[in-house]
Amino acid sequence: MILTFTDFGHEGPYLGQLEMVLRRLAPNVPVIHLMADAPSFRPRAAGYLLAALAQGAPPGAVYLCGVGDSSDGVMLRAGEYWFVGPDNGLLEPVAVQAADAAWWRIEWRPRKMSASFLCRDVLAPVAARLALGIEAEAAGGVAPERRALSCPADLEEIVYIDRFGNAATGIRGSRLDKAAMLEIGGRRLKRAAAYADAAPGGLFWYVNSDGLVEVAGNEVSAADALGLAVGDPVTVECS
Repeated sequence: MILTFTDFGHEGPYLGQLEMVLRRLAPNVPVIHLMADAPSFRPRAAGYLLAALAQGAPPGAVYLCGVGDSSDGVMLRAGEYWFVGPDNGLLEPVAVQAADAAWWRIEWRPRKMSASFLCRDVLAPVAARLALGIEAEAAGGVAPERRALSCPADLEEIVYIDRFGNAATGIRGSRLDKAAMLEIGGRRLKRAAAYADAAPGGLFWYVNSDGLVEVAGNEVSAADALGLAVGDPVTVECS
């Protein structure tokens, strides 16, 4: 199985071109477009979202990732999954949160490639090979030295805002106790277990279905009410 995680959007040709390459090279491998609206040009924020979403797929699944720009690509083996993406920090949160991680630098290049679509021309063929069971070196990778990762295990920022105005952070819900307070947008918010536990119009934080701390409102857009944007800081006050 190949799961795509990109900021390409569903408009325009980009996602379709990506799938066309995958279908040509690995026609019998299922392709799922997990996310096409990851935070644009924000690989660090997107990386924490990717780490949260990368669960539930069958062992050996390959995540093909495209957020932000880079002239180089990497392969990451984290637990039982493969991740193929640009070498711009996108995959580092996945590696930091994984029990074990191994990296390969992608040196393979096609005979013909564009200067602006690394994900289609390089990363997609490599992901297809991995999904077919081809070893990382034969797929185009060279194992580098162990990477020194500087990103924290949790990111105290907004990493994604959905169409309802709910604002997910890069903080894992397992880190916070129920009494913790969140300070964001000039407000201090308490935890609620679910939307119905807050009064209409009330703002709160909760642990979303992907395990991330999220700021939300009952029948109201938290992002609009608090003026939130991706990258805004969040302060945690633990009891």
